[in-house]
Amino acid sequence: MNKIKRTLSIFKSRGSLPENDAQEEDPEQVLEEQDEHEHDRESPRPPRERRKHHRRSRRNRVRDRDDDGSSSRRHHTPHPASSNSLDSKSRMGESLAYSEEGREKLPERIVQWPPVGYTFRDKLSQGKAMELVATGVPVFKGLWREIPHASDEYYALFVEILGNGGAGTDRAFVFKAAFAADSFYMLEPKEDAHYGWETLEQPSMAFCYGVLPGTVTLNHWVGLAGRPNPAIELRDSGVLPRDVALGMILERLQYLETGWQFEEDRPEIMYKNLYKTLLKDPDRLLSPHKGMERQIADLITVLSRHEWIDFSKPHNQIVAKFFVSEDIEEEKLRLFLLQVLLSIELDWRIHSKHHSEDAKARLLLQLPPWIAWDLALARKWRDCIGLDAVEPWVSGVRINYIFKAKERQIKALRKFARAMKWPNLAGVDRILRAKATENLDDLTIDASAYFSGLILPGTTLPWLIMNTLIDCDDDPDALELTGLTHILPNTGFQYKNASFWSSTCIIGKVLAPTCRETAGWIGPAICSPDLDRTQVIRTAQKPPRHRITKVDVMSMRKRSDPLGPPAEVYPVADYVLPVPDFTNVLNANRIEKLAITEVPGVGAVRKGNAPGTYRASIIFAIHGRSWPLHLSHDVQFISAYPCSEGPHPLFHDYEHRVVRADEILEIRDWGNLNPAPGSGSGSGSGSEPRQKSKSEADSDEMVLVVEAWGVKDNEVLARAWCAHWGLSAVVADVRRGCVACAVREAYAAGVVVVILIEGEEEEGR
Repeated sequence: MNKIKRTLSIFKSRGSLPENDAQEEDPEQVLEEQDEHEHDRESPRPPRERRKHHRRSRRNRVRDRDDDGSSSRRHHTPHPASSNSLDSKSRMGESLAYSEEGREKLPERIVQWPPVGYTFRDKLSQGKAMELVATGVPVFKGLWREIPHASDEYYALFVEILGNGGAGTDRAFVFKAAFAADSFYMLEPKEDAHYGWETLEQPSMAFCYGVLPGTVTLNHWVGLAGRPNPAIELRDSGVLPRDVALGMILERLQYLETGWQFEEDRPEIMYKNLYKTLLKDPDRLLSPHKGMERQIADLITVLSRHEWIDFSKPHNQIVAKFFVSEDIEEEKLRLFLLQVLLSIELDWRIHSKHHSEDAKARLLLQLPPWIAWDLALARKWRDCIGLDAVEPWVSGVRINYIFKAKERQIKALRKFARAMKWPNLAGVDRILRAKATENLDDLTIDASAYFSGLILPGTTLPWLIMNTLIDCDDDPDALELTGLTHILPNTGFQYKNASFWSSTCIIGKVLAPTCRETAGWIGPAICSPDLDRTQVIRTAQKPPRHRITKVDVMSMRKRSDPLGPPAEVYPVADYVLPVPDFTNVLNANRIEKLAITEVPGVGAVRKGNAPGTYRASIIFAIHGRSWPLHLSHDVQFISAYPCSEGPHPLFHDYEHRVVRADEILEIRDWGNLNPAPGSGSGSGSGSEPRQKSKSEADSDEMVLVVEAWGVKDNEVLARAWCAHWGLSAVVADVRRGCVACAVREAYAAGVVVVILIEGEEEEGR
């Protein structure tokens, strides 16, 4: 606990910081020393006819992931370490390297290359190159952050995206406030987090869903490569909890329910209520722990003991099962409520008015992960759960919980049902109207968790809301929809005349362009004739062929720079202007069938309520032929970040090849990730076996750009092809950004496919 005690020393009178903290090395100076990329800091290299960008093959990146870019240097501020300098006051849309200060006016929008007044023989100064090439482009910066009290092998990864001229973001906005419960801002309650590292859960759910259905943000894609969840370290100490009766726990919870009665201005009473009732003070005779910082340390120490529930573990994150179940043992209930009470006592002390905001922030970001989850539970409990006036506890007396957020949760569930176009919407409305006026006594655990609002951050929210919707459906067929859980994320179901898939299921990701995505669910989608009218399934999914690494993240700014490598001058001939071609749109492609087949020896085997395992394929009808694509891999589709002042020129070394949606069926080894001969999708019905139309032997780094506009089925075709071969992709709406910026983002993300669409305005999720 020595590190915790050192951290707690920041709490002084009225929260002032110690003198040595004030003299610490300037964090901005530390970050500046790490910058190896700013154009004005690198030694200019002699110009040459064709500049080559610094890139490495994917195979080499896998081999030397620990040899480059993974500096052991630790950053002592709440801001993550970065491969580039970063002003801590910067915000989205403000670029330091590509600042527009000092410019008289923005340049005219470029419609041709070379631009008017230039030829391919001209060379540009750095300032002019930035003006013509980099105005309004997003700049991708990789960052990492250490996990408090964990070894170096645990870390979280992030991306900060700057410089797009305020054109927007790649994040979907929240459809209803209740759907934001999947993310928890650690410092102070607020509507939204500006950065991924500000939230408790990692990867941050606030940066999960992309603007386009079935997509994720670049931040989430990068976060999946982190290792943010160390194993809990159990400690024994001299500070022990007392054997507190359940009645005393309930009384104290009621007393602290509002917080205005907390005794922070009466230290003697605060000490007595903590150590005479809840904890044992080992120094009560010689040096009693009356200081608030010592009480905080004692509470952290006690909550680190092995008997408490670790809420950072996914199987413990449905909190309702620990206090609303009729089958729960009295001793387990007592221990759970005692853990809640100790967490609330800790939270009130950390957020005391006697502590400065800076001191609170520094402590909160240094807490062990399992303690941070206890604080999340404490705040959620205070906001969502109340207790009726209770008499002194007598064994067998029922505790009446007040769900403060019930009305809000019912309204959100009704909105969710309408957004999903639920088949039995009238029946659900009847049940919800009744639930709004009666006690919620006959609910399942998931429904109790949802209606209470006591939802921990992370991946549980989509499953709670869908299971609650099913519980509120009075159709007898709905009783068969069991086994949906966040522990098995690759699941979905067919119900009446539609199918519904989780956002983490590859079927949902691929079919999303034809559906709507809300609160982690995609639907209503097409039915499969291979499934029963009402059936839940789990899809067999392999991991993608390639994942981004920490080395890739920390070098992404250098690998995706809009100007290319730094130089004294920038030849106009080094850039091209890619523009989309809308003249030859594919209109002869339609989804023919969603095919579901049982996995031999596995599909029919079910453990308890767990659904059976099945393989999924989509059969497309293209020019009169049937083309099956197997949804074999759990790939990700990354929503492209928007740009402004486009289209932008693209540095020549960002190699890419543009194809129409149906032409990808001829490509079988893109990225050299599928070397096995003969492995591929079936050819069209009645056709002869096909040979590769072009060798892709040099496509290890080249990005395949698929023009998938036209009917939505074209985008589904492109996504299905990616899922078939195991290639994640950037999905770019050309109304929000240009081709060049999408290709650069693919290089930043370490993926080799870009899917271009002409999208529509999306509603919130």
